[in-house]
Amino acid sequence: MSEGKTHILELVRKYHRESAQQEFVPGITPIFPSGATLDEDDRVALTEAALDMRIAAGVSSRRFEREFARVLGLRKAHMTNSGSSANLLALSALMSPQLGDRRLRRGDEVITVAAGFPTTVNPIIQNGLLPVFVDVELGTYNTTPERIAEAITPKTKAIMIAHALGNPFAAEEVAKLAADHGLFLIEDNCDAVGSLYRSKPTGSFGDLATASFYPAHHITTGEGGSVATGNLALARIVEQLRDWGRDCWCEPGQDNTCFKRFDYQLGTLPHGYDHKYIFSHIGYNLKSTDLQAALGLSQLAKLDHFTEARKRNWQRMWEGLAEVPGLLLPRATPDSDPSWFGFVLTVLPDAPFTRRQLGDFLEARRIGTRRFFGGNLTRHPAYLDEPHRVVGDLANSDIITERTFWLGVYPSLTGEMIDYVTRSIREFAAAAA
Repeated sequence: MSEGKTHILELVRKYHRESAQQEFVPGITPIFPSGATLDEDDRVALTEAALDMRIAAGVSSRRFEREFARVLGLRKAHMTNSGSSANLLALSALMSPQLGDRRLRRGDEVITVAAGFPTTVNPIIQNGLLPVFVDVELGTYNTTPERIAEAITPKTKAIMIAHALGNPFAAEEVAKLAADHGLFLIEDNCDAVGSLYRSKPTGSFGDLATASFYPAHHITTGEGGSVATGNLALARIVEQLRDWGRDCWCEPGQDNTCFKRFDYQLGTLPHGYDHKYIFSHIGYNLKSTDLQAALGLSQLAKLDHFTEARKRNWQRMWEGLAEVPGLLLPRATPDSDPSWFGFVLTVLPDAPFTRRQLGDFLEARRIGTRRFFGGNLTRHPAYLDEPHRVVGDLANSDIITERTFWLGVYPSLTGEMIDYVTRSIREFAAAAA
């Protein structure tokens, strides 16, 4: 490393320490529901990548992909520019003609849940498939294998569901259900990196798994995401779709890795057409950059620490709210060990207050809250006229829409902050009784 770069990075560390977070003042300092936890190593990693002008995907991206795949115990991971793009790539890969008779075709059904985030559902619609919505449980906020089994028909070809706010769904049972019926399973693992189900990482059960590295998530690259799989054929399709749809596998800036760049004949193109410009899929450019990957590598080294902090904060909040009347507290799925994304609360029907009243009270105290994403997505303007099917009722998804919200447990929150949140809720509930 040059003397100039060393000096700059030392100054970056000094700057980080000088700009450390100020003391927490209850009611004044905002308590956000989510946020990135960034230290001086993260700032240095990002700065060093910028100094080296690593502005496209390169060596750091490839290294991050290898290390992230290793965390999940899978063979391949591909970085993307967002978790939403990862979801789009994962489902679009299942439409590939390269899958032969197993490929999904327009009009096929994909089972998903009604209560969640739109970009778990949007790729189904965007690919001309039919979303089949099932309900979830209150408390875990996940659907069940029984609900999924009830929704399977001869037209069902895949299951695509998210682990709810870090709490795993019954991934082993759902994976077996998918295998028994010849269905693909996509785990939307965006909110659950670091979670375990029956001692295995979430994201390792399905045919494909997605992750998000947005600042709210378990690790961050700023914007960013990933598609991971143990299936090399699916990995190749994902890579092609992400990289413009091209058939070539050379890294950007490289040529003729296969030693026959001008010796292919694909489609009805003339023999010898440049392989770098042969397109085998209708794809996108959804790659990330080495700037993002450099930050991701620094963050990934702290994943275990972040996971323990999230568990600790969640448990402290649960203990602080255990005796509060009028609230349904969250619970972990049996046999799971969640790395919690948030702390979910549902206001019970007999509570002497509403979700809106409690939410307004907390916001007035600078305690940030968030709804359980879209609640029942079938009630949103975007989906009212979109073809879909509902199996069973969506009673719990409607309850979530009306009476559920969540609070933060991310690593930057201190015990003092968590205690202020729980004390505030207890004070509100006592005054409303």
